[in-house]
Amino acid sequence: MLATGALLGSALLAVPVAAHATAAPPDTARTGLTAAPAAAGLDDPAKKEIAMKIVSSAENSSLDWKAQYKYIEDIGDGRGYTAGIIGFCSGTGDMLDLVEYYTQVKPGNVLAKYLPALREVDGSDSHAGLDPNFTRDWAKAAQDAEFKKAQDRERDRVYFNPSVKQGKSDGVGVLGQFIYYDAIVMHGDGTDPTSFRGIRARALSKAKPPSQGGNETAWLNAFLDARVWAMKQEEAHSDTSRVDTAQRVFLRKGNLNLNTPLDWKVYGDSFHIG
Repeated sequence: MLATGALLGSALLAVPVAAHATAAPPDTARTGLTAAPAAAGLDDPAKKEIAMKIVSSAENSSLDWKAQYKYIEDIGDGRGYTAGIIGFCSGTGDMLDLVEYYTQVKPGNVLAKYLPALREVDGSDSHAGLDPNFTRDWAKAAQDAEFKKAQDRERDRVYFNPSVKQGKSDGVGVLGQFIYYDAIVMHGDGTDPTSFRGIRARALSKAKPPSQGGNETAWLNAFLDARVWAMKQEEAHSDTSRVDTAQRVFLRKGNLNLNTPLDWKVYGDSFHIG
């Protein structure tokens, strides 16, 4: 998937505290009342697990996302090798960033020798300097707990944290944050019209997010309309079922908190989380 400097170093934001409190909260010990828990975001561990399963259903036709650390293939989308739990690509920079970080924490690892080749093929679909053993060595690295931690870290730094941050800023709930996350995973956050920011800008021409006084469902429908348009600009992503028969299904049901049970289809396959 696509990486971008604009996302680097992003961190999760806490849900903002109301700016204008007019009275102190009641003393729960004195009143016997229990304070209501804060609404969960996609960064809630249980919600994050759901997000990883739904993305894996689209990326790998499986809910077992933890089995994907070893995944690697060229899917013919012009991005070279696609690999790992979030689809790091040899042609888009995020695979290079991952292997560089892994080599920082574990010098001399089995993938370190491919760094010069990864720098050369960045921006292309070339396998030069990677074949014939890169896929074998990737699978070997995926047996290492440090490499799994590195994949988790880069997923969060480049994709998950920025999408949750933007979602909370826009005032959308768990489903909306997931919709952002899936879009950033596929499209990255560059400056072109089909990137996440381009999709969001297109949606802003049709609707407003809740943070600007808009209706959440109307906003998310506008965002998904823009997402479908972006997907259809690229042949490799022109099948829009991960939106049509998954995210739209949740939205039509009003499941803005992405509560289970969940049933959806991707590319004709049916999935269920109880």
